[in-house]
Amino acid sequence: MSVGFALLGLLESGPRHGYDLKRSYDERFGQGRALHYGQVYATLARLLKNGLVEVESEPGGGPDRKRYAITSAGVTDVASWLTQPEKPEPYLQSTLYTKVVLALLTGRDAADLLDTQRTEHLRLMRELTRRKSVGDLADQLICDHALFHLEADLRWLELTAARLDQLGDQVRGDA
Repeated sequence: MSVGFALLGLLESGPRHGYDLKRSYDERFGQGRALHYGQVYATLARLLKNGLVEVESEPGGGPDRKRYAITSAGVTDVASWLTQPEKPEPYLQSTLYTKVVLALLTGRDAADLLDTQRTEHLRLMRELTRRKSVGDLADQLICDHALFHLEADLRWLELTAARLDQLGDQVRGDA
């Protein structure tokens, strides 16, 4: 997700300080991946430079207490971004696939690599299922999204394990 667009969208409800934006972002989108303050302020500086936000003066606020407000150009950019579909991620350059091929090429145990990865996927699926059971609707939907992707990965792991001998012959040029 683009942090800039998320911050702009959050600013549509009204002007905020960088600290408030970070807190709101983390509550809504940062589960397990909170923003760093430096990233918030660097993004706000870029948005300011591009004319998408402006700094509102705050009486007695001091120079380090800037309140940011979205501009009409910022509203237009968010509206445009929201109408654009996200590019599906086909994962055609999978790190996991690369590891399997390299394990086969170097004579390492690719089946063991797949088993280890399966174990890690199942561990994360259990963790997400627990989180989903206690979370609010937003958390449940985020966990469902991740779980569906992990299920697809597990199917791929099983398929690859079943074809490991054939893949090994092919990558070593034995086929």
